[in-house]
Amino acid sequence: MLFGTHTISSVSLSRVRIWYQFAASISNLKVVWRKDPKLDQAIENDKKWKLCARVAREVLNEPGKVIPLSYLEKRRQRMRLPIKIKTFIARNPGLFETYPDRIRPKSEPVPFIRISVRLQRFLEEEKRITTENEPLIVGKLCKLLMMSKDKVVSADKLVHVKREFGFPNDFLVSLVPKYPEYFRLVGCPGEGKSFLELVSWNLEFAKSVIEQRAEDEARLTGIRVRPSFNVKLPPGFLLKKEMREWIRDWMELPYISPYDDPSNWDQSSREMEKRTVGVLHELLSLSLFKRIPVPILGKFSEEYRFSNAFSSVFTRHSGIFYMSLKGGIETAMLREAYKDDQLIDRDPLLEIKDKFVELLAKGHKKRAEQLGLQREAVQKDMEMMATRNSVQN
Repeated sequence: MLFGTHTISSVSLSRVRIWYQFAASISNLKVVWRKDPKLDQAIENDKKWKLCARVAREVLNEPGKVIPLSYLEKRRQRMRLPIKIKTFIARNPGLFETYPDRIRPKSEPVPFIRISVRLQRFLEEEKRITTENEPLIVGKLCKLLMMSKDKVVSADKLVHVKREFGFPNDFLVSLVPKYPEYFRLVGCPGEGKSFLELVSWNLEFAKSVIEQRAEDEARLTGIRVRPSFNVKLPPGFLLKKEMREWIRDWMELPYISPYDDPSNWDQSSREMEKRTVGVLHELLSLSLFKRIPVPILGKFSEEYRFSNAFSSVFTRHSGIFYMSLKGGIETAMLREAYKDDQLIDRDPLLEIKDKFVELLAKGHKKRAEQLGLQREAVQKDMEMMATRNSVQN
């Protein structure tokens, strides 16, 4: 028998019918992807400093935080650096210092690169900000585990997304052991068989951003507010009638917390769709920039029970999410976190990024001043030559 030996009630058959109707309705509804220039610009805004951070990490990961310039030049393609290292250093004078040294004891001195005094000060600031926000980081890590299927996530996958969520580079050895009441590390990271397990469930962390927002609003107004998603379509973004009706009916469904156990729901059910949107919304909310590349999210499909076609959620619910194609990479973004191209829902850990941008700005200002002085010197030389020529004539 198709459904086993148990008697099937009319209610169960009705639910099965709804599941199939829901799955069919999703497959029949097509939402055309539309470019959002302002949200694309938000990604473009961060391009320059992220490139600088990539090069800085390359040097910082070297023993002694120094490297021969020629070695770093060979890594340009991997770092996706479009200009020569020497040119890059000249354009960003706040990051590195160049000095002569020997690669081998008897070899001729060659140019080496080391971190600047300014960059060293930034690293100290980064450590301070991370320490001050340690409870926030611990909460994020707990939440990532609490949303997962078995409250276990691959340690290597978590290392891969550490910069998306603002985790310290060495969080598995510097942070996790400090909180044995929350975490248990199994296996050796880096070998592909290491996992981070949740030791205890904390009700304080089992509350999504949407649930917290509803509670805050209820406290302010004195009126009970139902948790729900913010839907904000950009100007000129129109949906077909059947899609508007589908979204309206879907929005009327009760909100399902990403921390609820979904094991009893069918993958094609309306409840699972609601839960998937909730998990993706929470993951993006926990991220530093309220955006994560879709391929990275896809690595966690098993842990968070995403279907193979989970990325279609971003276009189907285009009033909640935006999927940017900037740079040839699909990036899921949370619309409500942005106003035009500016991030308004700022994570406290973004102070680290702000300090780094300040460091770069000071270097760029210094370079601009030096170029200005050089132009003035050239102009004076030209004026002196013109004066000398006129006297001689």
